[in-house]
Amino acid sequence: MLNRRHIRIKVMQTIYAFNGSESSDLKKDEKFLLQSLDSMYDLYLAILSLLIEVQKRAEDHLDKTQKKFLATQEEKNPNSKFVNNSILCALRDNETLKDELENRKLNYWYLDFEYIEIIFKAILESKIYKDYMATKTSSFNEDKAVIVDLFTEIIAPNEKLFDYFEDKKLTWVDDLPIVNTSILKLLKKCKPDAPEAFFTPSLYKDLDDKDFATELYKKTVLNTTVYNDEITNKTKNWDAERIASLDSVLLRMAICEFQKFPSIPVKVTINEYLEIAKEYSTPKSSIFINGVLDKIVKEYKTDGKLNKIGRGLM
Repeated sequence: MLNRRHIRIKVMQTIYAFNGSESSDLKKDEKFLLQSLDSMYDLYLAILSLLIEVQKRAEDHLDKTQKKFLATQEEKNPNSKFVNNSILCALRDNETLKDELENRKLNYWYLDFEYIEIIFKAILESKIYKDYMATKTSSFNEDKAVIVDLFTEIIAPNEKLFDYFEDKKLTWVDDLPIVNTSILKLLKKCKPDAPEAFFTPSLYKDLDDKDFATELYKKTVLNTTVYNDEITNKTKNWDAERIASLDSVLLRMAICEFQKFPSIPVKVTINEYLEIAKEYSTPKSSIFINGVLDKIVKEYKTDGKLNKIGRGLM
């Protein structure tokens, strides 16, 4: 579920939050980093469980409509297309997902059911839902398309839901776009014969990614002084106080990748940190970082200090 950019962002946030230096309590801060990464999975599961609760709410709505004392003929035989939506039913019936939610004790919506009401009402009032419900039958692809559209247009951008997640866990504010994108990709890939664990992918692509997170953090922090000296030598015309703190963190992490991660191509490192700077730092940060890293790479190449293994990594 996570990719290397997400991991780099979490490492950046951890170093920045704890003002990481050689004197830092590495084990404590590393534990925070891993918990922060793991909490993204809690957020992912919480949003999937929201979809399950929306399906249950739709079922309850249908049941109450049918049992109305003066129900019309249409109300007695309502359109159950949304309740029987293939994707929603697959989520509801997924035992692996149920186990994950139980094991992690993620029962947010039991106490905060008003947010299910907010989302359900928004869905009922949407043109997407009304167009979908214009007929009583649908194909798997139509079922999938409507959930993708509802998630994209109603659930993901909902401001009240955003505020709710922010109140629950502050780190989720930055995680939400990443998690929403992951869920959207997953929904689009759904197939009728989806395996049991389809909705519960591994947090890390492999163990190397988890190791990358901890090693990037430790090696950057343990070499703070050395990397700061590198930055100072390349920014002699800059007042140190003018360099944004976050830019300094990103530069140290990039230098760490140049020196300590021989399998990561230089271009990949530079591009990743430029993109992160554009999203998280000042408007001119990416230009500044690019200039500094370009000087460092040229110097490393001249001095034979660029520690890269394999073709195309320089």
